[in-house]
Amino acid sequence: MIQQQTKLKVIDNSGARLVKCIKVLGGFKKKKASTRDLIIVSVIKLRNKFKITSKVKKGEIYKAMVIRTKKKKKKKDGSYLYFFENSICLLNNQEKPIASRIIGPISKQFKKTRMKLINLASGSIS
Repeated sequence: MIQQQTKLKVIDNSGARLVKCIKVLGGFKKKKASTRDLIIVSVIKLRNKFKITSKVKKGEIYKAMVIRTKKKKKKKDGSYLYFFENSICLLNNQEKPIASRIIGPISKQFKKTRMKLINLASGSIS
């Protein structure tokens, strides 16, 4: 579960490496975000390779979608789905991805709502 002040890893090629959650979107009293939720983040650290040609800048505020969480989620068949890190993908104001590629697998839950993210990812997990 993601809440305010949580540091998250960025898994796209937008140029950011580490961000901090500022606000969880989606309701008046919503405190925690899980997979497929929107949050507002601030960029803390940039990738070394992309500092000159980065699409984002340090200290700027962006919307983001939670892609992976450490929290175990039970599926209908009884198995659990979880990852080893909390990670996000940065979005612009129209809620489209800033990056052109997502590194690593993402869950097939995105197939229903965010088909663009499935196409950018290198793999998907059911």
